Amino acid sequence: MAVIEELIRKEDDGSISFGNYLMDEKKKVLDFEVQGDLYKVKTFKEITKLEKNGKMLLEAVPGATVLNFAQDERGVSFLVEAEEDVQLTLELEADTEYKILVDDVNVGKMKTNMTGKVTFSVEIQKNATPVKIEKIG
Repeated sequence: MAVIEELIRKEDDGSISFGNYLMDEKKKVLDFEVQGDLYKVKTFKEITKLEKNGKMLLEAVPGATVLNFAQDERGVSFLVEAEEDVQLTLELEADTEYKILVDDVNVGKMKTNMTGKVTFSVEIQKNATPVKIEKIG
């Protein structure tokens, strides 16, 4: 398992990796700049949160490490690691339907609420579990 010692970092492909679920005490990084956007991460064993420009992007309970997080107009993709199954909440586009794939298996469609939030659980495997959320339509 690969936690992010620096709590957040930019990857060579432009994605970001963040979170450290092994920490007993909450730590955070403010104003981490990537392509003009400011990210904030809070993480420890109980929760990991990522914000972009003051808006929530992802929350993982219990804490997790998220690798290669990439978002565009079609959706979001990343890998997630944790010590146990994790509940993820993402803030996407409001009132929009998305297809959710976990480990390349379609686990169903979800429609975001008025605030654009979608919540689902991921069963953690031995290695990082790939998650992909694709806009339908």
